[in-house]
Amino acid sequence: MKTADLVDAYDDAVRFCDPPFVKLGRKKSFSGPIATVKCFEDNALLKAELEKPGNSRVMIVDGGGSTRCALLGDKIALILRDNGWAGIVINGSVRDSAEIDQMDVAVFCLGVSPKKSSKEGAGQAGRTVRFGGVEFRPNAFAYADPDGLLVSDAHLAG
Repeated sequence: MKTADLVDAYDDAVRFCDPPFVKLGRKKSFSGPIATVKCFEDNALLKAELEKPGNSRVMIVDGGGSTRCALLGDKIALILRDNGWAGIVINGSVRDSAEIDQMDVAVFCLGVSPKKSSKEGAGQAGRTVRFGGVEFRPNAFAYADPDGLLVSDAHLAG
């Protein structure tokens, strides 16, 4: 279901995340239960979480809004795709954007950077994160399409 239709039907039950996301990948819309990672300029924890079965969940990554280095590149995007994640939203940057844009994935991010991140494993997974005026809680639901990103506490019938 389109995010515009969800707003029309469930306006009081959805929250709109407002950053101007760059949208990459051949999948133009995605939805599912939320999983979270909070990491800053270090993607080792994110990679480890994406190596787990996605089960059609949406990975929400709070990268602190950093555009200095990328938290996702083409190799980790393949892990996202191969492990059954519905999509990923990154409050930060990605690299290998041309390759990612040709993949059967859905990636929302703030921007691109050719610089790779550190690999020390700093961060937290499975915690509530906040950005774009929205609180993302694990197991809440995310709905994304070319019009934007919505979050609800419960699954919305479409």
